[in-house]
Amino acid sequence: MKNFLLFFLCLLPLPARALTITDDLGRAVTLDAPARRVIALYGAFSELVLALGAGHCLAARTAADGGSPELDALPVIGTHMRPNPELIVALRPDAVLQLAGRQETQAQTESLRSLGLNVLTFTLDSFEDIFRVTEKLGLLLDRRPQADARVREWKTRLVALRERHSGRAPVRIFYEVRYPNLLAAGGKGIVQEIIVAAGGENVVRERKKLVRYSEEALIQARPEVYIVQQGPMNPGAPPPRLRPHYKDLAAVRAGRVLNVDEKRFARPGPHAVAAAEELSRRLRPAADGHAPRPPSTESKE
Repeated sequence: MKNFLLFFLCLLPLPARALTITDDLGRAVTLDAPARRVIALYGAFSELVLALGAGHCLAARTAADGGSPELDALPVIGTHMRPNPELIVALRPDAVLQLAGRQETQAQTESLRSLGLNVLTFTLDSFEDIFRVTEKLGLLLDRRPQADARVREWKTRLVALRERHSGRAPVRIFYEVRYPNLLAAGGKGIVQEIIVAAGGENVVRERKKLVRYSEEALIQARPEVYIVQQGPMNPGAPPPRLRPHYKDLAAVRAGRVLNVDEKRFARPGPHAVAAAEELSRRLRPAADGHAPRPPSTESKE
């Protein structure tokens, strides 16, 4: 009889495992069980959830976060900066994921909390941030083995990338975020991390993600490679070779102008390591004095 009862108890479902997640603002959220429905108010979080094989846990997306069958089919709850609280509440998420940084988003976060929602706010400024947040999402979604595996893979690839250009002088790079009213990637944020991992050196020294930059300062900085970001923040920017005052830049004269995709390079998600690998491949001829110069990849329009 005793053995029968033990066998019967083994067949019963295990009780739900409560868990507590602390976000980057020091706020702790306790759930009775791993989250089954989450809403990300910043697209990189959705991409990290997909990278963990947990796309079925995404309950909605923002207006800017389509581009894949898994995301396109989800209901839209507004924009990153202006999500619709009523729609979010109606979808009954276990947790809402928000990006730290802007004051406007923090006001929205407090508003969502006042409606009884669990909001977790995370920073995504570096590779280490991506690794840490991936591990937190692995815990939140009961995907810890998958999270550990992805983080190990990313770290291994970054080590190999850095070894590839070890001992070489870094390539001096300017990264254009927007033109005109020139806006550059500064010395903080995922673009800076990608540049360094790829064997480059950002000529913009200010420790900010975005830096307003003058054409005079750009000429004095003398970048060896000029990167043009293409995407919503920089739509239709003319090639640097067609801009007044840019023709005398060494990078433009040498044809070392690279176009890169904004989503891959400026969004700190699972594509960031691949972006660094891509940039390293494209920089290698410029980093090796015995290799031929790469042809310009400027738009020809």
